[in-house]
Amino acid sequence: MKAQDVLVERINNLCKEKRMTYYALSYASAVPMTTLMHIVDKSTVNPGVLTIGKLCEGFGITLKEFFNAPEFDDIERFDM
Repeated sequence: MKAQDVLVERINNLCKEKRMTYYALSYASAVPMTTLMHIVDKSTVNPGVLTIGKLCEGFGITLKEFFNAPEFDDIERFDM
């Protein structure tokens, strides 16, 4: 699976786990709704670590907890 797909899958899984809508996540994390939607619809190819960190704050987890998940076990090599 591509890194971008894994990132979106992780966000969606956390939304389900925390019972949060995208709107609630946007509000809790102070990440603009348009930014979040661009990440989820994959029009943003490489969201910054600061944005991911803010989303983690919205979820109430650390960056380590975000990336230490089974979704990231099946990631393909990065295309450079």
